[in-house]
Amino acid sequence: MGLLIDVVLPVFVIIGFGYAAAHFKLFSESAIDALMRFSQSFAIPCLLFRSISELDLSTSFDPGLLLSFYIGAFVAFAAGFFGAHKGFDRPLDESTAIGFACMFSNSLLMGLSITERAYGTSALAGNYAIIAMHSPMFYAFGIALMEWVRSRGQGLSGVALTRQVTKAIFSQPLVISIVLGVAVNLTGLPVPEAVGAAADMMGRAGLPAALFGLGGILLRYKPQGDKSLIALVCVITLILHPVVTYGLGRWVFTIDTPSMRSAVVTAAMPPGVNAYLFAHLYGTGRRVAASAVLIATALSVLTAWFWLQLLP
Repeated sequence: MGLLIDVVLPVFVIIGFGYAAAHFKLFSESAIDALMRFSQSFAIPCLLFRSISELDLSTSFDPGLLLSFYIGAFVAFAAGFFGAHKGFDRPLDESTAIGFACMFSNSLLMGLSITERAYGTSALAGNYAIIAMHSPMFYAFGIALMEWVRSRGQGLSGVALTRQVTKAIFSQPLVISIVLGVAVNLTGLPVPEAVGAAADMMGRAGLPAALFGLGGILLRYKPQGDKSLIALVCVITLILHPVVTYGLGRWVFTIDTPSMRSAVVTAAMPPGVNAYLFAHLYGTGRRVAASAVLIATALSVLTAWFWLQLLP
């Protein structure tokens, strides 16, 4: 119970404040959008840039850690995709959006916050290693698959598809900050002290602002759509993904305790807002994705508590 009160609930209290502020019109929709834009386009990219530029890449990018998490993520995608397509007879494009929601866990806003509160800032190296590949890999996979599904019979060339996917990925501030952080890390280029201090100040504001804004965003998502399909997404994201990750990390790759914490806590997070944004981008699966983000976020209070108790 102490873990629930001391570690998990503070994160959800901030989300709840954002939800209440939006519900009682203390923050308008435009203000919530501006706050999320600040956090996701400016503050969190600064946090990622500074963190990744200073990572010890030789120890943080543990193959066992990454394989445990990402194999689990693609198992989750396959379960969501085939569950929607074969089990619920949904078209391929909608099944792709639902599979994307199943694999795109909220690694940044919630995974980072809960891991930090549970194990301290020094335990975040594994989280940053996952985050460094998270958006680029999943967006590349999701966009490429969706564009292929949509372009069948339209004669879209491989070059055109590659160009479209690359442009979509590298127009994201989070991806740009990750690439710059890796470049600085590998080249050893010095960051001017004033620039580094400013980035640190911006970065410290990122997670609290994003969690508050997430609460306001969740107010807009109404639980509607196919209840069975929404339940499937919640089960896959909150149970299947962390179970597969835990099993691989413990019995296949035998990763160390800090890596296990980062991998499993991140895998146990609900779908991120990007799951809905992806569905909205292609105009399919939006109601299921939005409802799954809302319901799974609420349920993750208990599932995150369970995994924190299980992990040493």
